[in-house]
Amino acid sequence: MNCLVIAEKPSVARDIAKVLKCNKKADGYLYNDKYIVSWAIGHLVTLYEPEEYDENLKKWDMNTLPIIPNELKLKAINKTRPQLKILNNLINLDSVKELICATDSGREGELIFRYIYKITKCKKPFKRLWISSMTNEAIKEGFNNLKDSKEYDNLYYSAKCRSEADWLVGINASRAFTLRFNSLLSIGRVQTPTLAILVARHKEIENFKIEEYFEIEANFKTLDENSQFYKGIYIDEKNQSKILSKEKAKNILDNIKNKNGIIQSIENETKKQVPPLLYDLTELQRDCNQKFSYSAEKTLSIAQNLYEKRKLITYPRTDSRYLSKDMASKLEPTLKILKNTNHYDTFLNYVLSLDKLPITKRIIDDTKVTDHHAIIPTLNNPNLSSLSKEEFNVYDIIVRRFIAVFYPAYVYNVTKIITNIDNYSFLTRGTTIKDKGFTVLNLKTDKDKKEEDILPNVKKGQPVFNENCKILTKKTTPPKPYNEATLLSAMENAGRFIENEDLKEQLKESGLGTPATRASIIERLIKVGYVVRKGKSLIPTEKGIKLIEIVPKELKSPETTGKWEKGLSSISKGNMQSKIFMDSINRYVNFLVDYAKKANNNIIIDEKKYKEYKNSDKYKSLEKFGLCPICNNDILENSKAFYCSNWKKGCKFTIWKNTLEKYNVFIHKEMAKTIIKDKKILNIKILDPKDKQEKLADLILLHNGNINVIIK
Repeated sequence: MNCLVIAEKPSVARDIAKVLKCNKKADGYLYNDKYIVSWAIGHLVTLYEPEEYDENLKKWDMNTLPIIPNELKLKAINKTRPQLKILNNLINLDSVKELICATDSGREGELIFRYIYKITKCKKPFKRLWISSMTNEAIKEGFNNLKDSKEYDNLYYSAKCRSEADWLVGINASRAFTLRFNSLLSIGRVQTPTLAILVARHKEIENFKIEEYFEIEANFKTLDENSQFYKGIYIDEKNQSKILSKEKAKNILDNIKNKNGIIQSIENETKKQVPPLLYDLTELQRDCNQKFSYSAEKTLSIAQNLYEKRKLITYPRTDSRYLSKDMASKLEPTLKILKNTNHYDTFLNYVLSLDKLPITKRIIDDTKVTDHHAIIPTLNNPNLSSLSKEEFNVYDIIVRRFIAVFYPAYVYNVTKIITNIDNYSFLTRGTTIKDKGFTVLNLKTDKDKKEEDILPNVKKGQPVFNENCKILTKKTTPPKPYNEATLLSAMENAGRFIENEDLKEQLKESGLGTPATRASIIERLIKVGYVVRKGKSLIPTEKGIKLIEIVPKELKSPETTGKWEKGLSSISKGNMQSKIFMDSINRYVNFLVDYAKKANNNIIIDEKKYKEYKNSDKYKSLEKFGLCPICNNDILENSKAFYCSNWKKGCKFTIWKNTLEKYNVFIHKEMAKTIIKDKKILNIKILDPKDKQEKLADLILLHNGNINVIIK
């Protein structure tokens, strides 16, 4: 009798096989007399494409939408079909009586196994290996405490709903908006709200009005035999240094010039900054972007290499920044392994000299370990010289963070001096470092490295002289564009963009996407032409901006993801039926398709296609109403207005059909042609809204399309 163990990846399968002593190798699996250990390669199974349900759906047609199959079917992914075939053969062996699901301990890991189980039509019983780390001890303990598969049925239902909902929304929304706006558009539950975050910041920067403001800097000299010098900035009664009026700044300057003052108060405050938590993937990607300018995708690729090929770090696709208690015994041995490199001796000598490692809840906390624990170095002896520069950079930053968590806090003293001249207050701040603590591990490239700003040794009540003072002219600065580091933070903390407190809390736990998918979402936005990289910044393109203009708020708001995650969480906890969730998704899909069908499609998204369209027979057959007085392009008609066909280029010329409604006049086709050509219509009958009397009036067309009514 054999038990078939299915892991998510070959590397994980090898670790499990080692513990189970499966030393014999075959094509696609390892085995011994009791166990067969095989693997998926991520997802081996995916959902059908629309045309696989009905050949007619291969052609994109608005009349076929929405596409909502009665049951979403599964198929093998062509690229990994050989491994699925191996698994199918193993599952159907007579000698295999039981299976063990050993895919990642989480929603997607559960889905990978269950989809394999379903497509192979397996009916054999299976158990669940549920572990939070890949140490030999954790694997052994997991196999000694295998879980009943039924305990994870709700997790599977949640994963299945996530998969099917993403398919339904992505397929239908992408087709509907593509067809309506005559431009290939990619729309998704996570990528669209992520794009909306970028677009919102872009518009904030575009609309930002730079304002000039002023500050007053005074240079003080103590009035004693050992003259000491220091600077201060004027602050008002609200402790604000910004002065909006130059006249006011000059007035203050005139009142304090060459005058004596007094040190009114001195405050000293000792502050502590505790070591940062261990790395999860998002934090690692953020730091590597800030320090080395690596993209999120590049960092993930390097980390994956360090994990799978070099075997120097633990599983990187994690959203946890803590370790599980079974890792405690591995901490000191890991530190000693790192000492073998001689590269970290300066830092390790301190940690290893401690009587006991300072292990706190900030390091080990089982309640905060999700699918996998934080990223730390492994017990493998690192050969640093064999690493590429990029591999070393990522490994080094992980090692430094791992050592840093055992260091004391960074302690510094903040001194605040208030100097008073003629009832005007000036603030001086200084910083002195008392204990560098964990910051000794900071890389030299750290931009946030704290420097000392030592103040003179002065006392309260000490007289000073304002030796020199000046007005500093400054300007307000717009918010900075997102880079990958700040966008990853925004995606992780997407709850701050919504007002609903329950949903905000849900997004606090999940954010937009997962640590493992956020890099691919950013790359996807770039690939489809919605975003471009400019240096480190991520800038939405015109196509991306237009997309956010045309989709409903439900599709671009993180609130939608919050609602979905709340529903999926309820399913995984057994508090909601899958059918209720999927019914709401079906209604949502119908809403999106209906919205697209009715959307105003005057917005031109694709310039190239727009040019082709303007040269097409379809465009040529449209009725034209004259030339735009602003840009000399054709005037076209829609249900509400006569508008400039050069809308894409930003021309805003529009004559609204109901613009003269209060005069009991409706702008019809012939009237539009006349007023566009002649710029006026004389002696037309109108109803005066003031006295409700019929009168004659002249209509004068203004440059922007508005109409001036001159009543006779």
